[in-house]
Amino acid sequence: MSLCLTHRISLTLRPARLLALAVAATSLLASAQTAPSPQLLLPRTPLRAGMHVLDVQLAQTPQERQIGLMFRKEMPQHEGMLFVFEQPAIQCFWMRNTLLPLTAAFVADDGTIVNLADMKPQSDDSHCSTKPVRFVLEMNQGWFAKRNIQSGYKLGGQPFSR
Repeated sequence: MSLCLTHRISLTLRPARLLALAVAATSLLASAQTAPSPQLLLPRTPLRAGMHVLDVQLAQTPQERQIGLMFRKEMPQHEGMLFVFEQPAIQCFWMRNTLLPLTAAFVADDGTIVNLADMKPQSDDSHCSTKPVRFVLEMNQGWFAKRNIQSGYKLGGQPFSR
């Protein structure tokens, strides 16, 4: 008789356990789907900085520009992200949810670097162009300095040949 009673108890507990497991699994799945992830599949284009060739992702839509390099834990030295805007304007960037120290190059239509700004990870400090620009190139911090690339330097590539 105790065998039957135990069997009945386990049968009555199973649906509750299944429900608890289903709720836990749904919660895990929902959090996994909403967990922020870096955007790694944007279109790419090569840029030239003298003898250096860069492989840059293109952030062209408002959503792509808003996410930018957020949540990236690493980026190869020859890679970066080029933010492309419709119209020249004073562009300002911050580093919320960005884990890598970056340098932003604010770039004129012809590829000339207007100004550079080193930016600290996970900071809301604003870094702005000193003139209206349509392009902002983000690279690992120190990339420009190591190559002695400063304001006035002209980058080459398809985006600047329009």
